[in-house]
Amino acid sequence: MFDKNVLKLDAAAEVKRIAESLREQVLGQLRRRGAVVGISGGIDSSVVTALCVQAFGKEKVMGLFMPEHHTSDDALMLGRKLAATFGIDAIVEDIAPALEGLGCYRRQDEAIRTIVPEYGDGWKCKLVLPSILDSDRLNITRLTVQNPAGEVTTVQLTLSAYLQIVAATNYKQRVRKMTEYYHADRLNFAVAGTPNRLEYDQGFFVKQGDGSADFKPIAHLYKTQVYQLAEYLGVPEEIRRRPPTTDTFSMPQTQEEFYFALPYDRMDLCLYAVNNGVSAEEAAPVVGITPVQVERVFKDIEAKRRAARYLHARPLLVAPVPEV
Repeated sequence: MFDKNVLKLDAAAEVKRIAESLREQVLGQLRRRGAVVGISGGIDSSVVTALCVQAFGKEKVMGLFMPEHHTSDDALMLGRKLAATFGIDAIVEDIAPALEGLGCYRRQDEAIRTIVPEYGDGWKCKLVLPSILDSDRLNITRLTVQNPAGEVTTVQLTLSAYLQIVAATNYKQRVRKMTEYYHADRLNFAVAGTPNRLEYDQGFFVKQGDGSADFKPIAHLYKTQVYQLAEYLGVPEEIRRRPPTTDTFSMPQTQEEFYFALPYDRMDLCLYAVNNGVSAEEAAPVVGITPVQVERVFKDIEAKRRAARYLHARPLLVAPVPEV
């Protein structure tokens, strides 16, 4: 039977299973001493941190805070609270100077000014998608800007401007991952990935950025289940209450308006339905939208899966090379 309880976990058993798996993978297969985790102040990196502590002990987990100019004000505070809760060492690596040197902010602003010429100091921005529930939308991302007076405008993007904005912001995830691997190398630790199943399945990550890791302990868990583990593991309530955000652009932005069709709890149910052959008619009353709207979400899931194949793909070879 399909209902909201289909994603209910035995949290204690799942934590035990994951911790045992991590010890076998990291200590056994990878021959590394512990784990480095990039901590964002969000639920996923918090649960991964707690799971690593369960698996390796707090002395073998290194937390990294990697703020930049557009990081939300509460991210560092919440990250520090998490580190204190689980007793791990954590350091701050300000990646803004590296991003400035690479031209991340300059390249983003240049692309925006091709659409909004007056965009400059004191302005803010974010990328948004139209709601999938109102109609069979085209997945055309638009740009929302806010001027220094607080006036907000949303405009259409050219393809070249959109691609350059995304390419520029992707520097952030790639610089963070490079920093994680620096610390992992010096400590002989492994790098932990933090995507949940929804993000992993739907390609909500940057290739060779937050998509890169030595192990991914929650990629099999729906985000709803990640929240269940968070409560069991004792992740601070402020983090568990915090709405999921991208924390990428200068304007506040939810994951829903940037990438997903619905809030995570409804998206989880739709993804579960797709994975288990549940029809739109059966799923609709549980998700709380109409069967027609569920069908739109199903189509969006499949479209994102097609786009995500590139993100998941390994490098292509001209001829097979045996792995050692």
